[in-house]
Amino acid sequence: MNRRIPNPWVLIPVAIGLVIGGVIGWSVMTVSCRPEGCAPLAVLVGAGAALVTAAGVLVVAVLALRSLNEWQQAVRRGREPPGPGCEVPQPDPE
Repeated sequence: MNRRIPNPWVLIPVAIGLVIGGVIGWSVMTVSCRPEGCAPLAVLVGAGAALVTAAGVLVVAVLALRSLNEWQQAVRRGREPPGPGCEVPQPDPE
């Protein structure tokens, strides 16, 4: 079985997003709780925020790396790299 190791260019930003999202979610929930506290709810909200943040960072990182890979392949093949957006090729004037 061929097993791939995680790409550090994806894994590191996702891990950082996971931690930062968790801290922000936990902090916001802790600040908005009553003085008696609501630690279990703050932890739950922090975990949820961490997962949502990590998923968002994962999507952006994977799309950016795919785009970079597509650009590098075009350069290696001697073609013009793809430009931004979804431009439609214009017909050649005759």
